[in-house]
Amino acid sequence: MQTVILAAGRGTRMRPLTDTRPKPMLPVAGKPLIAHTAGVAVDAGASELIVVVGYEGETVREFFGDSYRGVPATTVRQATQQGTADAVRTARDHLDGAFAVLNGDNLYTEGAMQQLFENAPSMASITVDDPSNYGVLSLGDGRVTDIVEKPAEPPSNVANAGAYVFPPDAQEWLSVEASERGEHELTDVAARVIEAFDVAPVELDRWLDVGRPWELLAANEWKLAELDRHVAGDVAEDAHLRGSVVVEEGATVEPGAVVEGPALIRSGAHVGPNAYVRGHTLLAERTEVGHSVEIKNSVIMSDTAVPHLSYVGDSVLGRDVNLGAGTVVGNL
Repeated sequence: MQTVILAAGRGTRMRPLTDTRPKPMLPVAGKPLIAHTAGVAVDAGASELIVVVGYEGETVREFFGDSYRGVPATTVRQATQQGTADAVRTARDHLDGAFAVLNGDNLYTEGAMQQLFENAPSMASITVDDPSNYGVLSLGDGRVTDIVEKPAEPPSNVANAGAYVFPPDAQEWLSVEASERGEHELTDVAARVIEAFDVAPVELDRWLDVGRPWELLAANEWKLAELDRHVAGDVAEDAHLRGSVVVEEGATVEPGAVVEGPALIRSGAHVGPNAYVRGHTLLAERTEVGHSVEIKNSVIMSDTAVPHLSYVGDSVLGRDVNLGAGTVVGNL
């Protein structure tokens, strides 16, 4: 199954983290966000990955190269961001049959992706409490019967989860009219597919659209919980690692430090004496955590320093940040 992954947007709701790199390349449990999306596609049987890039696209291109986990990969550029249908149309010359479309900033489970591929044509759906901010699906007789984008009066609480497998005919339907937002929407393509084919709804048990910093925290919480304990770095004898903690080779944990899992301490990171690293925390490459620092449920990106006697909770710190000693911050 050829799989198109959309990764061209600017990620404005994630600023300033996306001022210098595209949102799909933000770190989630030691990998770029988009790597998790690509990974479930490969595990589900993707035969080729076609990644649509735009803003800071060279970073994404360098990550994938010409293959990912043994599957051929191609990157194509969307010159201007004119909507999701336009993004897929950019990839059309590389398509030769049925194809999947995934958002590069969404997390899916492997099982759901397999069902999506096996039941083509298909659309991913998820039941939500308030569907008014989503595309909303109508279902009947085991198929999708309609899709409405962000309706004032939703016909159901079944939301479009932004993952599709389209039939070959859909390649010719990608040149849709611009919506009221001025964008060429993939949901309009989906609506035409729904009219012409029996489209299977694939209900997701878990899904996350990573659009804002707190959703980046949620993404890390999800994926850190999947890691198995592994210690390859230098951990002092009287440091304490509790639960699923990964300490990569080249990382250091000093005497008296306590690290509670799930947590990932990447290569070159340094956890100082008597520091307390609590669960769902990512310390990226070459981070410095000083003496008696406490960090909880946070993402600390590469080359960032949290000096002695500081507290960071439920926060995301970008690259090359240097806090002052004794800083206390939460929900940053």
